Amino acid sequence: MSYLPNQPSSRLGAAQEVAIGAASASSTIFGTETFQIRLAATAACRIRIGDGTPTALATDTYLPADRSEYFTCTPGQKVAVIQEVGAGKLSITEVV
Repeated sequence: MSYLPNQPSSRLGAAQEVAIGAASASSTIFGTETFQIRLAATAACRIRIGDGTPTALATDTYLPADRSEYFTCTPGQKVAVIQEVGAGKLSITEVV
């Protein structure tokens, strides 16, 4: 009998949702052990990860709808989001 090797994976940490709208909205700060986050949006949007209270702009990183992406971050940072086309929700999961 042969076994397939395990797939690479990470532990999922705290999760939150931020409404995607016409004005930039920010998450709460990431935990002290968070160096990676997983983002998934129900609507196309623009995101910015940064210190303090970042503000997402129409020229920031594009995140398509219905696809998850992983991003590197620093503990204590936040992610900001603004709509590209319409309103929706941004799901943020800390990967620890």
